Amino acid sequence: MSESPAKSISPHWLKPGRFEALGPAFFTYLQPTPVPQPHRVATSASTAQWMQLDADWLASDEALQVLSGNAVDEGSRPLATVYSGHQFGVWAGQLGDGRAIMLGETAQGFEVQLKGAGRTPYSRGGDGRAVLRSSIREFLCSEAMAALGIPTTRALALTGSPLPVARETMETAAIVTRVAPSFVRFGHFEHFAARDMQTELKALADLVIGQHYPECRTATSLAGNAYANFLQAVSERTARLLARWQAVGFCHGVMNTDNMSILGLTIDYGPFQFLDAFDPGHICNHSDSQGRYAFNRQPQVAYWNLYCLGQALLPLIGDEELTIAALESYKSVFPAAYAQQMLAKLGLPENEADTPATEGRFALLVNPLLQILTDNKVDYTIFFTRLTDAVAQAKDGKPDFEANVEPLRDIILDRASFDAWALTYSEQLAQVDYGQAAHLMQKSNPRFVLRNHLGETVIRAAEAGDFAPVQQMLAVLQTPFDSHPDHADWAGFPPDWASSIEISCSS
Repeated sequence: MSESPAKSISPHWLKPGRFEALGPAFFTYLQPTPVPQPHRVATSASTAQWMQLDADWLASDEALQVLSGNAVDEGSRPLATVYSGHQFGVWAGQLGDGRAIMLGETAQGFEVQLKGAGRTPYSRGGDGRAVLRSSIREFLCSEAMAALGIPTTRALALTGSPLPVARETMETAAIVTRVAPSFVRFGHFEHFAARDMQTELKALADLVIGQHYPECRTATSLAGNAYANFLQAVSERTARLLARWQAVGFCHGVMNTDNMSILGLTIDYGPFQFLDAFDPGHICNHSDSQGRYAFNRQPQVAYWNLYCLGQALLPLIGDEELTIAALESYKSVFPAAYAQQMLAKLGLPENEADTPATEGRFALLVNPLLQILTDNKVDYTIFFTRLTDAVAQAKDGKPDFEANVEPLRDIILDRASFDAWALTYSEQLAQVDYGQAAHLMQKSNPRFVLRNHLGETVIRAAEAGDFAPVQQMLAVLQTPFDSHPDHADWAGFPPDWASSIEISCSS
């Protein structure tokens, strides 16, 4: 492997980011480490369009070199940022971008990172590389989440190299180009608060508020305290994010504070998983021996992480009671957002003017349904897909549950419990327009999610040199509510071997 720095190319699309203006306490300048024989694995035209990036350039050899870390725009000054954080509930001290290098910022204000482009001062003994296996998972899931309407960092491109990288076995290197309005994490604030670097803490908060939360400067709530309002805004964004995770059956797997976005984005796709059989206590991370990040614990963990952020911001807020008050809305925003998401999956619009009615419907329908799914180990995504089809097939505005719901009864062992629930559901559904209910369900219940076995299938193909399935999977995941008859098997039940897949923090 060459240790020479990446070569410079003429200015094209990047400039130094606004984060750089914070000063050297926040980052270290460095160049990506080039890889031999880089090649494309996949690109996201959707992300390129979102960024207003020229498609012809993205397909060029120049882009391949830049997105592999072998060349750098002369207008950018690559850097890695420092942060700290709590990992599995324990203070881990200084962390930082161990294998992420920020190339700069686009004219539209998007920060661009290379993940896997070599060692940084924050690699903590690691090699700074990413492998093809984990990079495919991150690339695909970033784009899948965006298509599901879930806030997330995006993936522009995935490149590979024959460079050997040692993990549990010897694998090959890959680099993901990640894009976001900001990659600032809770851990950035914890880092400076833990070191009593209040000048730097304030500068960071002022930058993020100025760029992404300007309304906090003029808000009159929370005694007009801009930093308290900032904490509350982050809390509420995080609450809405978690509601979407839970509704779609997404397990993050490693919700450390350094993996929490200050913008309420899904960030750092490692040992994630979409649920197969519904299991509230499912642990998707093989490294999580205590089950701290089990599926049903994610909302509470998010609040715990926000509490850590509140402690970090306390020197700026200046009032402990005000800090606690800024976190309080999470407890109401999350359940309300989750109820809205789950009722939409049932085709029942939330009645914003009548919160008790919404809460009543949730208690009447959602809680009993989730218990049925749990007791019968029902596939989460397929259940809601079949329920959507049953409502969409309603005749003359009245669904014939004996006919339309039979595909649902087929996947539930305790049919008596389901039939009782279905009767209650049909009574509630009769109070709304069936056409509107079906439309709401069709845009709320994806047919395709990135299940572990699907990811494993395209990974195996890519490791054998066939990258076409990655791009094919991307196309399906970017339109997850469509039928895609040519790939109907990807919407089917997972094979028996899927349960043996183990994903850990090293993935």
